[in-house]
Amino acid sequence: MTPDDSPPRAVVPCPFCGRVNAVDLSRIDDRPRCGECGRPILLDRPVKLSDADFDRVVSSSEVPLLVDFYADWCGPCRVMAPTIDELAADRAGRVLVGKLDTDRNPATANRFGIRGIPTSIVFREGREAARRTGALGRKDLDALVDDSRSD
Repeated sequence: MTPDDSPPRAVVPCPFCGRVNAVDLSRIDDRPRCGECGRPILLDRPVKLSDADFDRVVSSSEVPLLVDFYADWCGPCRVMAPTIDELAADRAGRVLVGKLDTDRNPATANRFGIRGIPTSIVFREGREAARRTGALGRKDLDALVDDSRSD
């Protein structure tokens, strides 16, 4: 729950039409639907992010947001992908997981100084809280999210 005891919320792009939707994360088991196309917004897997929606998603997330900066051609990124998927499924509603393809979204990658991939960044309250570069296992990803608390 958020400090005022309201359910945690996030703003995420629809994977089908791209419209940005506000989602009550305490109700993800009810399978929220996009307000534009009506298709499901699945938060038990990573959300694809882009230069166009990145700032809005980061600034609106009331739970930690783990972003995997990757590229399709990157071997270590492909090796790490199932672990990212697993974390998203296991921690759905408590952690939002996003993926940003650095080749297709160079502005955001450049702004955050991504020099090597995969790079994992945790955002809390709209700000970068932790970062690691290189392929990480599940234990290291969980620690990155959990250790990024500022409290």
